[in-house]
Amino acid sequence: MIDIKLIRTNPDLVKENIKKKFQDHKLELVDQVIELDKQFRETKVACDSLRNQRKVKSKEIGGFMSKGLKDEAERVKAEVAEIGNKLTEMEQLEIKLEEDIRKIMLVIPNIIDDSVPIGKDDSENVEVERFGEPFVPDFEVPYHVDIMEKVNGIDLDSARKTSGNGFYYLCGDIAQLQSCILSYARDFMIDKGFVYYIPPFMIRSDVVTGVMSFAEMEGMMYKIEGEDLYLIGTSEHSMIGKFIDTIIPEAELPKTLTSYSPCFRKEVGAHGIEERGVYRIHQFEKQEMIVVCKPEESMDWFHKLYSYTVEFFRTLDIPVRTLECCSGDLADLKVKSIDVEAWSPRQKKYFEVGSCSNLGDAQARRLGIRVKAEDGSKYFAHTLNNTVVAPPRMLIAFLENNLNEDGTIRIPEALRPYMRKDIIK
Repeated sequence: MIDIKLIRTNPDLVKENIKKKFQDHKLELVDQVIELDKQFRETKVACDSLRNQRKVKSKEIGGFMSKGLKDEAERVKAEVAEIGNKLTEMEQLEIKLEEDIRKIMLVIPNIIDDSVPIGKDDSENVEVERFGEPFVPDFEVPYHVDIMEKVNGIDLDSARKTSGNGFYYLCGDIAQLQSCILSYARDFMIDKGFVYYIPPFMIRSDVVTGVMSFAEMEGMMYKIEGEDLYLIGTSEHSMIGKFIDTIIPEAELPKTLTSYSPCFRKEVGAHGIEERGVYRIHQFEKQEMIVVCKPEESMDWFHKLYSYTVEFFRTLDIPVRTLECCSGDLADLKVKSIDVEAWSPRQKKYFEVGSCSNLGDAQARRLGIRVKAEDGSKYFAHTLNNTVVAPPRMLIAFLENNLNEDGTIRIPEALRPYMRKDIIK
């Protein structure tokens, strides 16, 4: 959510930003907010005036009563009651106008960074850099489920019986491999100075609307029936929500956190759920990194965060590239975003395994996360998040890039202390 002061002072900038994101249907929202904001401020002034009138009149009642002028006192009491009724009416209008403004403000996109490439959708995202040499072996690389089944590592049929499509049983060495990758990711981030968390896996609606847009919520979140709780789609939701309505002393910044959680997603949309495979599923596990920092430090942290993911994948001998999201592919809260994509020898192309986002002060403004400077002034923090690793997708890249011709799977050196073996047979 952007600062309403920006709409008041520079509506053309806000409209231009909407055009850059190819959301022209939202242009009229800027004018609607300007008009509602004008009404809100006028109503607020009127309420303040009525309160002052009521205060003055109330004092008159005491004066008349002390002089024994009961009739005069009753007359003024009637005036105070009338003012009170009018004030109640105006206060209700003030609340409604404030709610209407917030409802619209929540769907006006955040101001994107000047460096973001302009494009309509993900087909116009821009490659930034490659790390490691993409390699295609002489032998045919099977589909990732076939690789897992060959080592008795996955059971999709049983999961379909218990839960439906989009779920799986991992077992044996593949289940151990996933757990070891997560343990390695945890230690990797702790070594970078991040504090490890296991957060709540359910959050309330006020946190949901604070961390993401309505469109994302509808397409992702599972609602717990009969309760004000949602299953998280990523631990970023809980971790940013941890700071709701807090004032953080500036000396305590930056907050650098890394969190593990299972993740639950509807995956509604064009992509749908795979019947066979673990690329797009309803339930998976993930290690995340989250930073809460001063505004002037957020871009430095942005570059650090995605570089950590690149480094992590390279220690596991997986070639990756970074891809900058264009304006039309950015979620409304994001200022700038970079995807990390891993190389697939089977498909002979890269695919997304993580995403790094700078959200500016949008989440902080929605959730009330403020910083108290040394001089006592307060300002909204900047928040960032990035995927360290999401094993289902990571497993695909891992298996394809570490598969031997005989069907065995090589364990890179960095993971051997966790797996306690150098090969999966």
